[in-house]
Amino acid sequence: MRSLLAHRLVNDAFGDPGLLVSFRDEHRALLIDIGDISALKPRELLRLSHVVVTHAHMDHFSGFDSLLRVVLGRKDRLVFFGGPDFVAQVEHKLRAYAWNVVHRYEVELVIEACEAHVDGSGRRARFSSRHAFEREDLGAFTPSGDVLHDEATFRLRARFVDHDIPCLACAIEEKARLHVSADRLAQLHVTTGPWLRELKHAVLTGAPEDTPIRLEWRDRDGAHAMTRRVGELRPLILDAVPAQRIGYVTDLRFTEANVEVLAPLLGGVDVLYIESVFLDEDSAHASRKNHLTARQAGEIARRVGARRIVPFHHSPRYEGRAAELEAEAIAAWRDL
Repeated sequence: MRSLLAHRLVNDAFGDPGLLVSFRDEHRALLIDIGDISALKPRELLRLSHVVVTHAHMDHFSGFDSLLRVVLGRKDRLVFFGGPDFVAQVEHKLRAYAWNVVHRYEVELVIEACEAHVDGSGRRARFSSRHAFEREDLGAFTPSGDVLHDEATFRLRARFVDHDIPCLACAIEEKARLHVSADRLAQLHVTTGPWLRELKHAVLTGAPEDTPIRLEWRDRDGAHAMTRRVGELRPLILDAVPAQRIGYVTDLRFTEANVEVLAPLLGGVDVLYIESVFLDEDSAHASRKNHLTARQAGEIARRVGARRIVPFHHSPRYEGRAAELEAEAIAAWRDL
């Protein structure tokens, strides 16, 4: 069945890291890492509600300006998450420009920057186009354990791994998935329509059982409508199925400490996007660069129990040899 979350890499395996996660029923999206984002269409960028910057190296953060240029005057809010010093890094990005006319834009853009610290504390700040993006401190940002963001339909979790600097590894988790029983739907003598999305949203957000749902549909006999309550419809046509979990890991050393950090975050993920920068024959170089080899990536995926892996973030030294990197990672994941 179709899941709530659709996901894909922003670039090919040799391009800047980035993962786009789209919410099919909500017409919005989440982005992890924001380097070169030229492959994303403006309409995709305008759907973004949240952006995670795993760390502030250029290939993970340089696309901030490109995103800002698209959304300015067209979108009202964006929430960013990052690691230590992230609020100041966002502030410096914004202060690089002159904003003497931006307050006149009809649509006010508010950027909220959430900065997580290794010790579990954090801070938040707000930057509004109405005030020339001057920094407004909002006080503490206090994640609940490793949960950076939590909504009715999904949660975003993250933990720091060691890349010589702290770097966020992420997991995006659906809260639940609802399957529509076609047979039981037919017994109601109704067809699908926008009301199904409304019903799913009501169930996922914990709406009261007596919440009314207006069913409107058309068939060969014309237009029809009726009103039923959530408590009636849910057991009749909806079944809960296991939710999807997506992992994203890039820029880290291959150490036991890092594996121990990743295991509770990514245990049993349905798909793991994991950097595979070097071939294992170059493991000494990988260690100097604080990156993984493909074999090390596959071993981590196997140890956390990932059900599928997508290797990415290949070094350009292997241009044309992507198949070798992928094969090495998959072999280690399968323990061949």
